[in-house]
Amino acid sequence: MKVILTRIRNGIIYYAKMFIKWIVIALIVGAISGFVGFAFYYCVRLCTNVRMEHEWLIFLMPAGAVGIVLLYRITNSEGLGTNEVIDSIHFGDKIPVRLIPVIFISTVVTHLLGGSAGREGAALQIGGGIGCQVGKLFKLDEKDMRLITLCGMSALFTALFGLPVTATIFALEVISVGVLYYSGFVPCILGSVTALAITTLLGAEREKYAIGTLGLDMPTTIRVVALGIMCALVSIVFCEAMHHVEKRLRLSVKKPVIRGLVGGAILIGMTLIFGTSFNGTGENVISAAIAGEHIAGASFFIKILFTAVSLGCGFKGGEIVPSFFIGACFGSAFGSLIGLPPGAAAALGLVAMFCGAFNCPLAAIMLSIEMFGSDNLIYFALICGISYMLSGYFGIYRSQRIVYSKLKAEFINRYTR
Repeated sequence: MKVILTRIRNGIIYYAKMFIKWIVIALIVGAISGFVGFAFYYCVRLCTNVRMEHEWLIFLMPAGAVGIVLLYRITNSEGLGTNEVIDSIHFGDKIPVRLIPVIFISTVVTHLLGGSAGREGAALQIGGGIGCQVGKLFKLDEKDMRLITLCGMSALFTALFGLPVTATIFALEVISVGVLYYSGFVPCILGSVTALAITTLLGAEREKYAIGTLGLDMPTTIRVVALGIMCALVSIVFCEAMHHVEKRLRLSVKKPVIRGLVGGAILIGMTLIFGTSFNGTGENVISAAIAGEHIAGASFFIKILFTAVSLGCGFKGGEIVPSFFIGACFGSAFGSLIGLPPGAAAALGLVAMFCGAFNCPLAAIMLSIEMFGSDNLIYFALICGISYMLSGYFGIYRSQRIVYSKLKAEFINRYTR
């Protein structure tokens, strides 16, 4: 009996210590991420507004791309990005602190001049860097460093988007598809909630979307299935375009500085042809699509080209918000053809594209709830499952691992294409 009581006492003490440790560390990471995230959110928002008021800034894109390339070279940060942050989770590597200001500045410049990119790639890198530095301060071991890096990623993601559950699940899911780091759930959700509280207190505005409720019937289900199949195919096109354009630019233009000039010039020409709707994040187009407004059918493909050239030539940011744009525009256009309400189809397309391109079905389902409510949850879950399965082993992040097969219960542990 005495032995049993001793084990219980030791177990309680051990769990209490671990719980308190992660509470303290996650609160610190969440607080830092909240303040840094709000500053980043404010700068990007300000730069976007300035660019929309002064459209002539797009003509500075070649200079901006070159400036970013030189900044990475001067700071010895060439080759560092979201893929390297994901690898730091796989292998326990530390994220250099210099990456935080470098990606911050580069993403702000990208949005100021009209590069087609999001901000979540920077969020994952900045958040991962913050988590890593806090982990070093507390002298965490290699295994705990992985968890604190995930905590920072989810907290910064939340600070920018205000989606704490999505951010938490995404950070845990995106690293190794098929396996969740459940041990990181408490630090990630606590860091996310802390960051959300701080950014809300500081006045960050969150986009609210409302879509109608789709009736639960067989015709609508068939239409959603059809949209899911097509979104999976478009997500493959998106992933392949991102990788192929970057590869072609690197092979065709060897020097990064010249590549920045060429890519910037191409983007200017594309903007003059297609307009400024495809520069930056394009959140106004996303909102219009979800509101049910008419969206040109080719908009999704044009956005793919803009994003591929922008990130391929040296601009920085992320691919998630562009995937929202692509999915919302394609969903609106294709959904209208098959009889779905344009606004609901845009929302379904947005979530399905996110799922297919990033191989994160659980995070995508959480995204649908936090962005659009739970009224159409069954359809969002259905389209996420279809998009995840049929998108194959393609993915935006080359360092992402698919641990288990999408088609059968088989351990494969391979990188995305």
